[in-house]
Amino acid sequence: MSSTKKTIPLFKVYMSEDVDKPLLETIHSGWIGEGPKVEEFENDLKEYFKNPYVVTVNNGTAALHLAYHMSLYPDTPKTAHVNTDAEIITTAITCTATNTPIIANGARIVWADADPLTGNLDPVDVERKITKNTKAIVMVHWGGNPCLIDEINEIAHKYGIKTVEDNAHGIAMRYKGKPCGSDSDYTCISLQAIKNITSIDGGILMTKDKSSYERAMLLRWYGIDRTRREGVDLRCEIDVSEAGYKFHMNDICALVGNANFKHMNEIVSINRDNAAFYNKVFADCDKITLTPENPDGEASYWLYTFHVNNRDEVMKQLNESGIMASKVHARNDTHSMFNEYRTELPGAEKFNATHLCIPVGWWVTKEDREYIADTVLKVVGKYA
Repeated sequence: MSSTKKTIPLFKVYMSEDVDKPLLETIHSGWIGEGPKVEEFENDLKEYFKNPYVVTVNNGTAALHLAYHMSLYPDTPKTAHVNTDAEIITTAITCTATNTPIIANGARIVWADADPLTGNLDPVDVERKITKNTKAIVMVHWGGNPCLIDEINEIAHKYGIKTVEDNAHGIAMRYKGKPCGSDSDYTCISLQAIKNITSIDGGILMTKDKSSYERAMLLRWYGIDRTRREGVDLRCEIDVSEAGYKFHMNDICALVGNANFKHMNEIVSINRDNAAFYNKVFADCDKITLTPENPDGEASYWLYTFHVNNRDEVMKQLNESGIMASKVHARNDTHSMFNEYRTELPGAEKFNATHLCIPVGWWVTKEDREYIADTVLKVVGKYA
C-alpha cells in the first residue's frame, strides 16, 4: 500500500497551555525541589481519587518499587537481610518497568497467565501459583481496561497477601463507578511523557491505610521525615530508622502534572469516543476480534487493542500507510534477564501472537479515525 504524507502517531505528548506562565514563575521562584506545588498536586489528586493517602514520586517505576518494598517487608524496616525466597506473582503482558523492581527488591518472579483477549491477569491461574512464599500479586490494567480487581483481591485476602495495581495505562480508568486507587493495597500510576496525563515524568502511589502512607512518605526521601522543621537543624537531628530512596517529585513536574490533570476528563472522553467508533466499525469484520471492556469498568483507552491473524504483516502495512501500529510491549518472560522464572503461559502466548494497537488518543481527529478504520479493514481483508 502507498504511504501517506502524514503519519498518525500511536502516542503524543499532551501539554496544556495553562502551564506556560506558572512554569516560568516556578522556575525562577527559588524553590524547584519538593515544595508547595507538590503539596498542591497531591491535594488535588486526593480529592479526585477520594483517597487521602496519595504520594507523588519521580516516576511510575518508583511507585512500584515502594509498593513492592512495603509488601515484602510489611512489619519491620528493611535491613541488609534480603528474603531471597520471597515471591511476587505478576504478569508477563506489560512493560518491563512492572517487573524489574521486583528483582531490584530481592524477590523472585512467579508468572501468572493472562486472558488471551484482554491481556489482563487470570485470577484462576493466580491462585494456582500461590505458595507459602508469596508476598504480593501484581495486576496490570492493559490499555487502561480494568482487571478483575475484586476477584484478585478476594484471592489475596484469603491467603493474607498484598495486592499491587500497576495502573500505568489508566489514570482515569473507573471500576464499579469510582476512580481507581482504593480497591487494592497499593495502586501505582505513571505520569511519563506519553501517558494520558504527563508531569514530564512522575508517578503516583496510593495506599489503603494511613500507616503505609506515612511509611511511603518517608521512604520517598531517604527515610527522612521532611515534615519536621521547627527546632531541628535542617533535620540533622532526626533519626532515620529505615533506608529509603530518592523518589520524591519536584515542583516543576508537579506544576506540569497538575495543569494537565485539569484536562484529564476531556482527554479520556476523546479516547473513549474514538474507541467506540472503532468498535462499531470493526464489529462486523469476522477477521478482527475486539478486546472486551470489563463490564464493571470504564477503560481509559490509553491503548486501543484488537486481535488479528497475521498480525505482523498487518502491522507492517498499517505503518507503511501512515498509521503507527504496534504491539507496544513484548512478553516480559522472554527477556534473558528473567530466564530463571520461565514457565508455560498459553493465554499470554495467544494474546502476544495476535494483539495490535492503533492510534486512539486525543490527537486523532474524526477524519483520522475514519482513515484508520478504513485502512485497517482493507489491510485485514487482504493480509489477515
